Amino acid sequence: MPGLFDGTPLERPVTCEVCGLALDACACPRDADGQVRRPQDQPVRVAREKRRKGKAVTIIRGLDPVASDLPALLARLKTTCAAGGTISDGAIELQGDHRPRVVTLLQELGYPARQA
Repeated sequence: MPGLFDGTPLERPVTCEVCGLALDACACPRDADGQVRRPQDQPVRVAREKRRKGKAVTIIRGLDPVASDLPALLARLKTTCAAGGTISDGAIELQGDHRPRVVTLLQELGYPARQA
């Protein structure tokens, strides 16, 4: 991507609006459109669903699948909750009812999480 005033004496690289670094060096999480999606900008809802045979599943919705590293977040949640889980349709599913623990962990990571 060309910088501002490309080819002139005032040429500057394009910088990130959040961290101020050049876009090549920026590590801010971005969505599919290239816009910055910080954890504070992603309202997360944690709900419980009953599946067949009365099994409870904790569902985490509202995370941007591109801006958030869902596989790494799933691994951390599985370790913290000592439960199995998967990513399905852009939502994280954990086996069992772990809503309070998941909300606490997500809030520590900077997400505005609430129980639904």
